[in-house]
Amino acid sequence: MSEECNHDCANCAKKKDGGCSDPKSFQVAANSKSRIGKVIAVMSGKGGVGKSLVTELLAVAASQRGLKTAILDADVTGPSIPTAFGLAERAVADGEGGILPCRTQGGIGVMSLNLLVDDPKSPVVWRGPVIAGAVKQFWSEVVWGDVDVMFVDMPPGTGDVPLTVFQSLPVAGAVVVTSPQDLVQLVVEKAVRMADMMKVPVLGLVENMSSFKCPDCGKVHEVFGPSKATEMAAAHGIKAVASVPIDPALAAAVDAGTVELADVSFMKPILDALV
Repeated sequence: MSEECNHDCANCAKKKDGGCSDPKSFQVAANSKSRIGKVIAVMSGKGGVGKSLVTELLAVAASQRGLKTAILDADVTGPSIPTAFGLAERAVADGEGGILPCRTQGGIGVMSLNLLVDDPKSPVVWRGPVIAGAVKQFWSEVVWGDVDVMFVDMPPGTGDVPLTVFQSLPVAGAVVVTSPQDLVQLVVEKAVRMADMMKVPVLGLVENMSSFKCPDCGKVHEVFGPSKATEMAAAHGIKAVASVPIDPALAAAVDAGTVELADVSFMKPILDALV
């Protein structure tokens, strides 16, 4: 991809000549020692809906199914994936110009900015193009090895980094994460439309924080209002739908770095659609 490309196709200087003839020409080659099957983007139109959690749960579910699984943490300014898996070590070079991903207890390969910096608590104060460049490096310079399915934890919104992922990586499909509030539904629709614009199929929709089951009386409470997952999925032709409840045990597992021990059975419909 030309370094001068600003991704504004509507006002592209090449438009009069028909624009870019092959969108795949934007793609960046993976490391020569990487053999990666499907790349699945986990995205939303806004922050705070649980994209990272869904990415973690999908990766755990895929790994438990016997698939060689990896996570590319593209949420560079808010990387939380290593914490959920209890990864405290730093990623190291392979001695031949590449970087080795860290491995979870269950064998999931992970690359995140927090695995490269000296102080994971320090803020990442980078401009968009620098962040986008780091994401491409995670793809091209990391020695992923054999991977059946890679999940990309996207940052919120539809800006530089999501666009970079869609254009630079061979994304086979997307999973959209939402929550029951009407406002969230409105913003998440932007993510669905972005995927459509980039000609990436939305293979599943996950509604996080869908409900809470009282441990005392067993009654299910819809804390953020009635579920709209099925309705929204039908409106966009998305067949696979899953709901993630508000569960203190799940939150505790993430905080403790033991997300691989969490119940991921509710991810089955999504995983079936992906693989």
